[in-house]
Amino acid sequence: MTQHDVGKTENVNAPGISWPTTGDAAHETNEYDMNEMSEMSDRNVRVTIVIPAHSEASYIEAALASVIAQEYPLQFIECVVVDNASTDGTAQIAEEFARQHSTLNLIVVAEPTLGVSRAKNRGAREATGTILIFLDADSRMSPRLVRDVVVQYHADIPAGSIRIVADSNSRIERGFFDLLELGPVLLGTRAQMFYCDRALFTALGGFNEALHLAEDMDLLSRARQYLRLEGKGATVGHIHSSTIATSPRRLRTRPYHLSMLTTFVRWALAFAGVGRKRTYSMGGRRMGRRNSRTMAR
Repeated sequence: MTQHDVGKTENVNAPGISWPTTGDAAHETNEYDMNEMSEMSDRNVRVTIVIPAHSEASYIEAALASVIAQEYPLQFIECVVVDNASTDGTAQIAEEFARQHSTLNLIVVAEPTLGVSRAKNRGAREATGTILIFLDADSRMSPRLVRDVVVQYHADIPAGSIRIVADSNSRIERGFFDLLELGPVLLGTRAQMFYCDRALFTALGGFNEALHLAEDMDLLSRARQYLRLEGKGATVGHIHSSTIATSPRRLRTRPYHLSMLTTFVRWALAFAGVGRKRTYSMGGRRMGRRNSRTMAR
């Protein structure tokens, strides 16, 4: 393991990602190599997974199933689902999941004012974990992600981005996300879904709620600057050993995957600081300030 990256441990490029779901199979995967875990038993820390969700009824259960299937003791995992002005029963699905899986400490809170940064901040305020992991509601964590985050945290890397792959069998869609991985690997870009020490997150003031895009990049950039000024050797890293598989639905909004181009351009502009306060996409819809006001309760 290098200082900035946990070593590769799984073949994330295999088409058709198949991870454990809920039920007996999930609990069996939690009985992982006890020899390995005994070395970490005195280093386990509480981790809170924050899931902002705006009308994600079709995806939220799979996201939660990936939480309960983590190869990390469930007593050290907390999950906070933030229902961000959903209109499709997302909160009810999450609440029913909590009733059916009482071994997982799962709470559902409401944030009626629409906004991805606002929803994430609300979830962070509810969190009690030492480490925060921000997971999109249309995404799934690979089984060792929490464990790899804790390993990196103990390596004096209090925050870091996480490799994102397409939750798809399409070579085009998987290739698109493989291309994006060049940013963290070659350019040191830190963005998209990530983890962060909760005390550091609080010191930074959380997400900038004026941003609808690249709010993650903004926070990790500020984390880098903060840690540099602290001068204690801590840094912002990147995890590529475990992954988050995300829905590529935004790449399918136009024929022949033409939306890949517009998505890439929009993200590239956001990287340069352009358009971050404009509309953002959440739950497959374009949202902005106007939508936020009309949907607020």
